[in-house]
Amino acid sequence: MLSEDELALLEAISQCGSLTRAAAQLGKAPSTVSYAARQLEARFDALLFDRRRYRLQLTPAGQLLAQGAERLMLDSHRLAHRVKQVAGGWEDRLGIVSDEILEFDTFLPLVRDFDALRSGVSLRFTAQVLGGTWEALGDGRADLVIGATNAPPAMSKLHWEELGVMEWVFAVSPRHPLAKEREPLSSETIAAHRAVVVADTSRRAGERSYGLQSGQNVLAVPSMHAKAMAQCAGLGVGWLPLQRVAGLVQDGRLIVKRTADQREPNTLYVAWRGDRPGRGLSWWLEKLKQPRLAKRLVQGLPYRG
Repeated sequence: MLSEDELALLEAISQCGSLTRAAAQLGKAPSTVSYAARQLEARFDALLFDRRRYRLQLTPAGQLLAQGAERLMLDSHRLAHRVKQVAGGWEDRLGIVSDEILEFDTFLPLVRDFDALRSGVSLRFTAQVLGGTWEALGDGRADLVIGATNAPPAMSKLHWEELGVMEWVFAVSPRHPLAKEREPLSSETIAAHRAVVVADTSRRAGERSYGLQSGQNVLAVPSMHAKAMAQCAGLGVGWLPLQRVAGLVQDGRLIVKRTADQREPNTLYVAWRGDRPGRGLSWWLEKLKQPRLAKRLVQGLPYRG
């Protein structure tokens, strides 16, 4: 590891091309700079300065040392800053997992507000579906989950709050055979047609899906947006978030159909583990308690496509 003075010496010689000018830049006598340069070469047992030409230059070994030392210096400063940050109660990194049922666009204003704190906390957002959201929290892959569905599972030191309620509509393309079927649609009628579902990302629990009929053919897609687009294309049928697809219904790309068996609204949850959340996690929890914000997250943005 080089000291700041040694790193400054390498940079000055590289920039100035002579001991005299490097000494002037460093505010030291040429003899002092020359001695420091030879001491550095002796320390590494390598020729670091090319003295054969009129212009003094770093050798390849000297360039490697200068570049590597600068990186180490930056890493050292970053590490010192992170240690100070964590000592001040902020996390080094905050992992946030949202259920894919929520639109990530709605989180962007929150990220912007969090950045304004200049906390130094790195944010890592990922999305999961159904059981995968709770698993991420249980496995330590998430510090905070937002929009988790289903009832909170048994988990040590689990804390949770309700975020809001999401309502659903059964929707089909105007071109789909079910568009002309008499309402309310029976379970038997629906089961004769392929359902579009968002695939559960749970690694351990069996795959789960909402609103499926026994024996119904399934098209599994990676996101709620993909599900809405697949249903617009007439590739299947299923339940979609009421507010999210209002624009598609208004544009005539989807038709809402009444069913004999209605789907109950889903309660969405915010959850975390541990009794002493850091300052970053505490900030997010306080924000998510705001009713207007929670409502906006649950309702999301209309799908476009």
